[in-house]
Amino acid sequence: MRLSEKEAYETFKQIRWSANDGEPICPRCGCVAVYHYRTRRVFKCEACEAQFSVTTATIFASRKLPMRDLLAAIAIFVNGAKGISALQLSRDLDCQYKTAFVLAHKLREAMGAGMPRTVGGHVEIDGAYFGGYVKPENRKEDRKDRRLSENQSGKRRIVVIMRERKGRSLPFVFDSEAASLPTIQARVKLGTTVYADEASCWDDLHARFMAHRINHSVAFKDEEACTNQAESYFSRLRRAEIGTHHHISGRYLHSYAREMAWREDNRRQPSGTQYAMVASAALGHPVSREWKGYWQRTAN
Repeated sequence: MRLSEKEAYETFKQIRWSANDGEPICPRCGCVAVYHYRTRRVFKCEACEAQFSVTTATIFASRKLPMRDLLAAIAIFVNGAKGISALQLSRDLDCQYKTAFVLAHKLREAMGAGMPRTVGGHVEIDGAYFGGYVKPENRKEDRKDRRLSENQSGKRRIVVIMRERKGRSLPFVFDSEAASLPTIQARVKLGTTVYADEASCWDDLHARFMAHRINHSVAFKDEEACTNQAESYFSRLRRAEIGTHHHISGRYLHSYAREMAWREDNRRQPSGTQYAMVASAALGHPVSREWKGYWQRTAN
């Protein structure tokens, strides 16, 4: 059963100001003494006299959708194991495609903000290419070897995942696996044991970490040496690209990569827990610099 707007409003208050038992706190100065308007869902701070609402200074700031639709969008979004397309979300919410597209990316931004800055312990490292699909020619005699660089679109990007065993995941997007080495050295803690495949670009890992390698042309696992959890992440991201979104632009690939990392890390959590986590992340996230309305953007 769908919530009423009043019930959704109270839910938003409880989620955003859970530390204060749902009572509003001024987002500008942090004062807890605020005025409540009887006729409007707006508050006024007694200290700085700033007016604010339950979505002020959050990723939902300047919203147009009703609060009940925002809560419904979060529930629908987290329920998709491989994500949900903006077209499907727009149909479920009965809104424009562009509205659903921006809303979904705002949720991805909030989810990605909770990614760890570093990983350690036992970390699997691997990379996989996404995007840049080249459609084959109709007739066999006209087809080219799409594995060759001259026959590719130049839009393919590689996602490199650093995934702790029974821990957190940290994805990044690069043009090649070799380009990821400086980031890996900065994001993986010293003393970490890393696991990688036989690709020559990972040879430099031995100079900094205890590294175990697995040759996938021989076996997928050899004692502790494997990258199966990294491959599990790529499987989810690949299914999201092919089965859900059908096409992911290289410009937004990092957003989808972080979304799938969040889903992989929290896949054992109940749907209700995931819903609460995303709602709290969205209401705790500041105004998006990338996805705020075009009339609000500044040159910097």
